[in-house]
Amino acid sequence: MIEIEKEKLIGKVTHYYSNIAVAVLDLVDTLKLGDNIRILGGVNTDFTQTVKSMEIEHEKIEKAKAGDEIGLKVNQIAREGYKVYRV
Repeated sequence: MIEIEKEKLIGKVTHYYSNIAVAVLDLVDTLKLGDNIRILGGVNTDFTQTVKSMEIEHEKIEKAKAGDEIGLKVNQIAREGYKVYRV
């Protein structure tokens, strides 16, 4: 497993839409398609995935910056308050 010290915090989950498996992230750093991320939170949630699809206001984007609020397709449940790291 990857150690958190080697990862960079890039944001947190502010909402999760279970019917479409999309997490809304409030970013504090940049994120782009192809980046590997780790979502960590709760008692049993700790997973990594590659960013394959993200949107701002229902428009597909390839890169987002600090301060953006994006929708991100996720592989598992990501609840409000979970932290997101770039690995």
